[in-house]
Amino acid sequence: MINRFLLLILLIIPCTLNCTAKSKTKTSDIKVEQPPLKLSYTHHARFFEESLPIGNGRLGALVYGNPDNDTIILNDITLWTGKPVDRNEGAGLSETLPEIRKALFSENYSKADSLQHLLQGHNSEFFQPLATLNIIHDGDKGKISGYHRELDIDSSVVRINYSRDGILYSREYFASAPDNLIAMKIKSSVPRSINCRIALTSILPHSVRASNGQFTLTGHAMGDKNETIHFCSMARVCHYDGSLRVEDSTIVVKGATELTVYYANRTSFNGARCHPVKEGADYISLVSGDMWHSYNLSYDDMRKRHIDDYRKYYSRVSLSLDGSSSFKDIPTDVQLKEYTDSNTVNPYLETLYFQYGRYLLISSSRTKGVPANLQGLWTPHLWSPWRGNYTMNINLEENYWHAQTTNLSEMMAPLDDFVKALAENGCHTAANYYGINKGWCACHNSDIWAMTNPVGEGKDNPKWANWNMGGAWIINSLWEKFQFTQDIDYLRNVAYPLMKGAAQFCLSWLVNDPHCPEQLITAPSTSPEAVYVNDKGYAGATMYGGTADLALIRELFTNSINAARTLNIDAAFADTLSMTVSRLRPYIVGHMGDLNEWYYDWDDHDFKHRHQSHLIGLYPGSHITVAGTPSIADACRRSLEIKGDETTGWSTGWRINLWARLHDASQAYHIYRKLLTYVSPDNYIGDDRRRSGGTYPNLFDAHPPFQIDGNFGGTAGVCEMLVQSYVDYSQKGETVIELLPALPEQWSTGSVSGICVRGGYTVDFSWKDGKVTNVKLGGKRKGKVVLIYNGKSERWKK
Repeated sequence: MINRFLLLILLIIPCTLNCTAKSKTKTSDIKVEQPPLKLSYTHHARFFEESLPIGNGRLGALVYGNPDNDTIILNDITLWTGKPVDRNEGAGLSETLPEIRKALFSENYSKADSLQHLLQGHNSEFFQPLATLNIIHDGDKGKISGYHRELDIDSSVVRINYSRDGILYSREYFASAPDNLIAMKIKSSVPRSINCRIALTSILPHSVRASNGQFTLTGHAMGDKNETIHFCSMARVCHYDGSLRVEDSTIVVKGATELTVYYANRTSFNGARCHPVKEGADYISLVSGDMWHSYNLSYDDMRKRHIDDYRKYYSRVSLSLDGSSSFKDIPTDVQLKEYTDSNTVNPYLETLYFQYGRYLLISSSRTKGVPANLQGLWTPHLWSPWRGNYTMNINLEENYWHAQTTNLSEMMAPLDDFVKALAENGCHTAANYYGINKGWCACHNSDIWAMTNPVGEGKDNPKWANWNMGGAWIINSLWEKFQFTQDIDYLRNVAYPLMKGAAQFCLSWLVNDPHCPEQLITAPSTSPEAVYVNDKGYAGATMYGGTADLALIRELFTNSINAARTLNIDAAFADTLSMTVSRLRPYIVGHMGDLNEWYYDWDDHDFKHRHQSHLIGLYPGSHITVAGTPSIADACRRSLEIKGDETTGWSTGWRINLWARLHDASQAYHIYRKLLTYVSPDNYIGDDRRRSGGTYPNLFDAHPPFQIDGNFGGTAGVCEMLVQSYVDYSQKGETVIELLPALPEQWSTGSVSGICVRGGYTVDFSWKDGKVTNVKLGGKRKGKVVLIYNGKSERWKK
């Protein structure tokens, strides 16, 4: 029976609820009519930033689609330079710490900056490209008409169609996780009209052999072949009609009606602690096994298996914004330019970008121990920008901000294993560089070998090279996973032990504030990757008591306390953390009304700097809130206002989330539009060349150059505008869910399904004229929920 209070609510508001305090009322599912989502173009790709990415979480490809010479750049996320780290690196360097602290507490910042170089180790290794497959038209070039190229992100398939001399050609490409390979198919409308040459090569040291319709390419990453990762690629060419022959290292196809190419690759990477040659994986046997799938299954069978597997994850979340369908037939690059150059509202492009972030994570994060890197897994460059590594002062964390909210928790598994490897190496870094024998740390950069040492090799700027809070930050991603899944075994066996180790390091890293000994600070400290100007006019990086450090530690300790109490273990340790949190130096509001980034109220060397590390407590942290800490939230707002709107791609993605947490719908949406600013390909030369933070024609994030974290941050930002949630541990784990906390007026009507919230629930809801009209709370967990929407708060019980 519906109680009277609920009946009154139902009479006043057209809202159906399926979870109430005393009711078991059933409601129909909320129908979300998301339009078909595709990236589409009327020309082939000329640049990397126009190519279309596919991936199965380990293997990836960039499809260019030129009818005359189709280039497919191939990648494997496990192909890096280098070998396992030397855990003795940096031994004894902790002796430098007292000198640095002495210089700092004497206010000799120049000396402290200089001494920091003595606490630097080797730089990270490089993510490397794998191979290139070319399908070259062999015959009369003819006139091309009706060209269409698309990436269907509803099925993770690239398609290309065009006519040449009246013959219709179609091409299709996908990367299959179930079958561990990439498949490509070419068809013609006229029998026996496919004539081409196929070549497989690499810009890495390699050898290639073609025989009996199959390529075998072997090689290794750059460096000593006895000390780096090796790989073996196989490509099998199958044809219907016509003939096939081998010329040198090229396969020539004449007179085929259909042509299928299957590509597989394996590397010798066998884990972060295994030498890639002496203890490497049996990559040749593995790739041979993968290639057998092309004999045992038809192309259509493989295609179905791929789509079914992909949609198992992708189809969990749907978003419909009013007016989306009217833009779906316009080429993506045209949409992006028009969106940038005018005030046109384009809900289709905005929805496409949101779902594209989910597509990219499914495609690049399914390999044990190897999370998505700065490039996701796609690079054409021998030496990728920023080494294609794991930059841990924001970028790796941002890669996974949307994993939980957009119902892709499984894609976090590679990060879980990676953090375990970081902890194993990080305890040695803690001892060698910082003289701390409890817990673990990680620094600014990492790589496939889970390196944790401070980088810079004695010469790079401490403003980034010496930062050692990477472990304290990345570990909160694991706590978030528990909050969303409520998997108590995961918390007990995976997340909490790693959280405790990170917290133990930070407990030892804190020191008494020399000016206020009852308070705790860090020293040395840096605020990535910013520079201050002190009262003497010195522009430096090294300081003490940096706000970003203390924000991360406050977040880590608070989460670790809640984790220990949830598990009902480590009571004494939790009490120690609680007491320590109370002693952390508090936030300070500066003379400009902003949140101080430095211990003193110094100016920034660059007020518009892309990093906003001192705002971590607002997002992705949760201890700064509009309701709970209003004055600090206002200072965060002022910091963002001072920084302005023009910044790099990943930073723009972060700022969407920050503005959404401030419940500023107008500014969050404004920054989302900034993220969708059209940016020209890096090598484009022309009158219309555009260079800024934003989005390339293929919707890759432009730092510039390409970094994938902006894509992921943008997707997370859409979620934050639509739904926010937290678990109130002071109320026995009660979940609080707020719907439409930062809904822009441009999205006044819409619906969404499958969004995950903390506490272990999913939420589907629709809205009209900015008001929620229908809500459905899902998920397996039973519990108490406070639902905030339409200006009111209701207590539900599921």
